Amino acid sequence: MAGILDILNSDLGKSIISGVAGSTDTDATKTSSVLTMALPVLMKAMERNAATPEGAQSLQNALENKHDGSILDNLGSLFGGGVDESVKQDGAGILSHILGNKQKGVEQIIGQKSGLDAGSVANILKVAAPILMGVLAKQKKEQNVTNSGDLTSLLGGLLGGSSSKSEQNFLEQMLDADGDGSIIDDVAGMFLGSDKKQSGGIGGMLGGLFGK
Repeated sequence: MAGILDILNSDLGKSIISGVAGSTDTDATKTSSVLTMALPVLMKAMERNAATPEGAQSLQNALENKHDGSILDNLGSLFGGGVDESVKQDGAGILSHILGNKQKGVEQIIGQKSGLDAGSVANILKVAAPILMGVLAKQKKEQNVTNSGDLTSLLGGLLGGSSSKSEQNFLEQMLDADGDGSIIDDVAGMFLGSDKKQSGGIGGMLGGLFGK
């Protein structure tokens, strides 16, 4: 199964990056950087939420009803006249549900390294979140996922089944950022400072983009 960063590097991913950048008036390179950092974090947060029966059922319901993948069928229309405000409101709701009180901390960390303010990061993620749910819904259909166990496996596969413990710990640290500065500084240091040991999977991708 292709991981979420593989999808981001595909033709579909390039269309998403271009569309999100245009709809938020943000540089495409910086938008790509934000999404490359943020999407694995959002996937990890969903994996966490789906670890409980209630969380898994909630995600299943969302993917079978409101977020069924149809948003990907006509991205040209989605981005063509500017993303509709209802889509952004939907995205805000998704982010709030997935990240909870960690949302501001995650946006601040990503903003620190991408060179954007946290508000710009938030705008990018509001547009990207419904699209990410659409990608997940498409993958769910292709993999014929019908129960919570398979859903958790799907999320793990999109994160990259071979990602190392250090990479998984990195994503956990991102999600444990609570905006008080201390953990944010620690995690930002992983980007700014230089964990040279990361070399592959999500860590290698992030390190290659953000470790310089």
